[in-house]
Amino acid sequence: MAGKLGVMVCGHGSRDENAVREFAVLAKRLTERLPQYPVDYGYLEFATPVIRDGLNALKEQGVDEVLAIPGMLFAAGHAKNDIPSVLNTYQAQNGLNIRYGRELGIDLKMLKAAAERVEEAVAGAGDHISRHETCLVVVGRGASDPDANSNVAKVMRMLWEGMGFGWGETAYSGVTFPLVEPALEHVTKLGYKRIIVFPYFLFTGILVQRIYDYTDLVAARHPGVEFVKAGYLNDHPLVIDTFVDRVQEILEGTGNMNCQMCKYRNQVLGFEAEVGLAQESHHHHVEGIGTSPVGDHHSAPEHQHDHGDDHGHSHGHDYEGGHGHHHHPYPHADHPLGPRSMDSDPPRVDANKDG
Repeated sequence: MAGKLGVMVCGHGSRDENAVREFAVLAKRLTERLPQYPVDYGYLEFATPVIRDGLNALKEQGVDEVLAIPGMLFAAGHAKNDIPSVLNTYQAQNGLNIRYGRELGIDLKMLKAAAERVEEAVAGAGDHISRHETCLVVVGRGASDPDANSNVAKVMRMLWEGMGFGWGETAYSGVTFPLVEPALEHVTKLGYKRIIVFPYFLFTGILVQRIYDYTDLVAARHPGVEFVKAGYLNDHPLVIDTFVDRVQEILEGTGNMNCQMCKYRNQVLGFEAEVGLAQESHHHHVEGIGTSPVGDHHSAPEHQHDHGDDHGHSHGHDYEGGHGHHHHPYPHADHPLGPRSMDSDPPRVDANKDG
């Protein structure tokens, strides 16, 4: 006989309080959409509540079977290794049955939500420039997992083709290449009159702000090109719909992560040495560190200390160096267009200043 079900949304965490607040709002939206289940949430690192706090809260409500979903766009190391490690450890220590679902991924609802964000930007900029004279640049977070990076490129292609822009390019905020600044400099050479920069991110944070800042920086060098900054996904209703779908997939037994292109399980070109790496989380030392509790209904960690950077994956977390984590070295760390993250803010440009 099935026990009492609960839903757990597992996020990454951010030092940016607005990002943490937005994630909490998303969890609330999911609670409204799934009134039949207790719903809670937690983060891997840099924010409270941490994942075990959310699981504790569900357990206190009598939940003995948890439907856990990663609150992430694509499956890289966090969704494939770190979150499962935390969930497996909790399950073993607390006797709670946890069923893990898949990431949001490439999904028609997610693509429609993304298209609506781009459409909002186009509407705000005006119709004096045609779509055929417009280049769309989709910016993903960037990871040391080529499968996740390729998904950003697929999102870009489907938006480009589906919306009829003249050209499309993909860039990343860190870890891989090309980074935002060299990517934007590249597309200015293509001759398009308008460049739309769309951060394919769920929430705000330091990386989204840096994407916008680098957009201003490159725009200032090319006054003859119109740059338009689109908004990120946030709690778009279709994003919430996709989360609901992921929960339903667990119940139906169809929510399997696609591991055919996973570098941990198959020899992916350029990443052959990473097959069979241990499934373990490297985040225990930064759980709950980084922001003050924002509307937090859980207890804060017993100790909080400054970790010394703004994280957001703008440091060495996904390539060699940084924090002493034991992630496998990223093989293209010396690529001229990356992959060092945007680890310092670009010079600020007054986007409203003439000239």
